Amino acid sequence: MSKLQNAIVGGVRAVLGQVPAGWLPGGRPDPLIEKRVTLGTQQPRLDGPEKVRGAARFAAEIPLDGLLFAAFVHSTIAKGTIGRLDMAAAEAAPGVRLVMTHHNAPKMAVPPAIGISNLKAAGNNILPVMQDATIHWNGQVVAVVLADTQEEADHAASLIAVTYQRASARTRFEDGKAGARTPPSILIEKNPVTIGDAEAALAGAAHQVDAVYRTPWQNHNPIEPNAATVQWNGDRLLVHDATQMIHATAGSLAKIFGLKEDQVRVLSPFVGGGFGSKGLWDHQILAIAAARLAGRPVRIVLSRKSIHRLIGGRSATEQRFALGADGDGRLKALIHTGYSVKPLHSVCDEQFSMTGRTLYAAETFKIEQRHIDLDLLANSFMRAPGEAVGTFALESAMDELAHAIGLDPIELRRRNVAHRAPISGAPHSQSDLMQAYAMGAERFGWDRRSAEPAMKRDGEWLIGMGCASGTFPYARMPGMAARITIDESGHATVASAAHEMGMGTTTVQRQHAADRLGLPLENVTVEIGDSSLPFGSMAGGSSQTASLGAAITAASAKLIPELIRLAGNDTPLAGLRAGEVETAHGGLRKIGDPSRHESYASILKRAGRKSVSATGQSGPPLEMLKFAMHSTSAIFCEVKVSQVTGEVRVSRIVGAFDCGRILNPQTAASQFRGGIIMGLGLALTEETLLDERTGRIMSGSLADYHVPVHLDVPEIDVLWTDIPDPRAPMGARGIGEIGVAGVAAAVANAVFNATGKRVRDLPITLDKLLP
Repeated sequence: MSKLQNAIVGGVRAVLGQVPAGWLPGGRPDPLIEKRVTLGTQQPRLDGPEKVRGAARFAAEIPLDGLLFAAFVHSTIAKGTIGRLDMAAAEAAPGVRLVMTHHNAPKMAVPPAIGISNLKAAGNNILPVMQDATIHWNGQVVAVVLADTQEEADHAASLIAVTYQRASARTRFEDGKAGARTPPSILIEKNPVTIGDAEAALAGAAHQVDAVYRTPWQNHNPIEPNAATVQWNGDRLLVHDATQMIHATAGSLAKIFGLKEDQVRVLSPFVGGGFGSKGLWDHQILAIAAARLAGRPVRIVLSRKSIHRLIGGRSATEQRFALGADGDGRLKALIHTGYSVKPLHSVCDEQFSMTGRTLYAAETFKIEQRHIDLDLLANSFMRAPGEAVGTFALESAMDELAHAIGLDPIELRRRNVAHRAPISGAPHSQSDLMQAYAMGAERFGWDRRSAEPAMKRDGEWLIGMGCASGTFPYARMPGMAARITIDESGHATVASAAHEMGMGTTTVQRQHAADRLGLPLENVTVEIGDSSLPFGSMAGGSSQTASLGAAITAASAKLIPELIRLAGNDTPLAGLRAGEVETAHGGLRKIGDPSRHESYASILKRAGRKSVSATGQSGPPLEMLKFAMHSTSAIFCEVKVSQVTGEVRVSRIVGAFDCGRILNPQTAASQFRGGIIMGLGLALTEETLLDERTGRIMSGSLADYHVPVHLDVPEIDVLWTDIPDPRAPMGARGIGEIGVAGVAAAVANAVFNATGKRVRDLPITLDKLLP
């Protein structure tokens, strides 16, 4: 981002600081916060039965006549040019219909970058795709083979011989630090930030912690691999994609291939996990280009190895976190600086420095994040980007400080928890982290923790307890749209190009629409996953529930005056204005006078209408700029560490969350637990093995890249404050990513409590705990 952006954001915040809260979105709390009927109740996932029966069609399961299958040949160098491509054997192999390289690929524009200034852009890797012989990273696609079967395509790809002219490549994190750049902003926040002289305050503090924390590269491994089935019909393009950016993908593909937006349709009704990986990458673009050359539909399904080579993941980080406190444990200095990798062709900041700005108050601050440019695949968003790794450093440092002072870790947090945004001074919309701590500590049995490390054991196993805070910002995307149609039977259909990646979008928004319109659940249908529907912003940043919720609210508000108009004068509603009625019992009624009620079906019948529709949009998210809005958590962990082998076993986890109102306890609990499991992977098992000599990713399968499995995951207990946020639609903030934040630190802190050994370099593997 830019200094101009800093000036604009700062100016808007200054103006909003003088604007009465009642004039902004959320100025008046959403009535559904207190008038919920189905919201807040457990409802089973609507997509569950289809998935159990195998009836849910994913991107790689769409049958098309004449379908060809694609296989890729990947570069084996990190930088240079292609010297020679020998394709004769591949072209002569059985079943092969096309080999595409930069020599015959169609002309394609550079993918437009994801960004808040262009919601119709989905590019993660901002480089030309197969337009010349240049190699930008080890793993880049240099040839595409299309064949009648996947096996034939894979075999033919193995026959292609490539020679390269190598160039000097930058692939080492440590070497890259010397040339790291300091961007003027991280996301929409100024970088660097200084308040007072934090280094001097640290030096003069009664208690000090000053340490470096490191987190590794991580790759995405969703249960559904990245895949697309694509087809050209003349100059119109149909893409069945595994995406969490339906409209952004459609808009980007239109620009890349020189089409009008209405010539591209993207379908994605079901996605088997996204977590940031299911954006627009080279594989969809190459499949579409090859399909255009071949004149036949094409399917591409990435192998695990190809996912690791073509789909960016979480950047490695090195973070200095220093805390200085007075004799009572109150923070005098907070310093959070460090490095992450962001090649110039990447769009993801890996914003670890956001965490130091959020949770705790201090007299002085020094926050600075620097980016290292390497010749590697673009890093990208991975569940709780920035906060997952940033909270590891912050919350490990807080635990170290508590131990140095001799203070209970929860008490240290209580003494320093921020009651306003620590940097900007903005008021919280709602925040009660310490209530989450109180609830979690009671459920977990924190009072049984030994303050001294290595004091509890069971045979060879040392037992320890740890806790940590988590934070993740609220987000609501502008422009998200929803159309509500009520038919003559009183049934409502909500339509939006939203996404279902397993989190329960249709389930929760059906509940929302039912309560918003005063209908029973069975009278509401939700349609999503199609770019021909009203605009859907990306499902990322835990933003989709608030964004779609705001759009449905806006559409409902537009419907009411239209229904009153259709009702006419021969109605109990005659003479009433929109502000004098409310939805209830399948229709409209006067507020405070239930006798003046008419059903939707009755209104439409008398008006001679089959249906009535209205489309609403999520407006500018000004509440995010006036208020500090964050979901927070208190994570508690118990571990057992073998004195013989150094093995770490997590025996219990409790997560207590303050995220506003919970809209569906069943789907929410699943989201929290899933996030915690990903946090366990960050803490204990997940690490991309990068050969820094060549830039090659060595851990290209689930045999080499270890995600948590059933035996790694203990019983996970989750609970929540359920305090509504009056500034958010339905009183709810995002929950999809907060479960990850804080988990790695809680595990590391528990390991220290068990063993007395402090691990500051993730993952926590047994070699780091052996004598």
